[in-house]
Amino acid sequence: MDRAVLREDMVDGLRHRNESLLSEASVASAMGSVPRHDFFDDDRTAYADRETERLGTRVLAPSTVARLFDALAPDPDDSVLIVGAGIGYTAALAAEIVGPQRVEAVDITRRVVYEARENLASAGYDAVLVDCRDGSEGLPEYAPYDRILLEAAAVNPPRALLDQLAPDGRLVMPLGARDQTLVSVEGGDVTERHGGVAFAPLLVEGEQSGAVERNRTHREDRERAQQAAQSRTGWEQDWIDWDGY
Repeated sequence: MDRAVLREDMVDGLRHRNESLLSEASVASAMGSVPRHDFFDDDRTAYADRETERLGTRVLAPSTVARLFDALAPDPDDSVLIVGAGIGYTAALAAEIVGPQRVEAVDITRRVVYEARENLASAGYDAVLVDCRDGSEGLPEYAPYDRILLEAAAVNPPRALLDQLAPDGRLVMPLGARDQTLVSVEGGDVTERHGGVAFAPLLVEGEQSGAVERNRTHREDRERAQQAAQSRTGWEQDWIDWDGY
């Protein structure tokens, strides 16, 4: 089947299943234009509405992407930062709406960054900058941003990302730990809630796929053990061999 028809069917299917999806005409147009198959190994996977995995990172289903962009609502000529570049598809959608040179993306996993760059180049969006960074730190060199999309969950909006927003900018992110809500943040405050979601937590350096240690619990256990060792007093200290004195 013609790939343009597949994209059209994908968009129509999303609208048919949920009338509230793709409320932004620019988002629907972008999803109908970006060659999603350039980011996947086969057309069946590319245009099916289900999430997959690639290089240890989650690849969002089209319906989830539509929800993110309906909330983000980027305008033409906005500057956009994508935190969690993944395979590069969401960066391509942003580029289709605002222009490739106005989109930057970061990901903490180096091999995912390489994958995103290759996919974006194949799809015709090689002007999008993709860098390997700790997402919680954003990309201050290119700030401020009119729109920031964080594709990972956090209990609080990362301060660095808030600082990199333009005065009237918007951050869209999954807020929470186990119970997550997709929210819009403006002026440091949650201004709108867009329903429940389930995203992986925002990783920091050392936790990405392929790192020596990527388990958040292991890191916390180590830090607590160090704190406990430093706080011991009296009989809790290492035994002193008095016979040696």
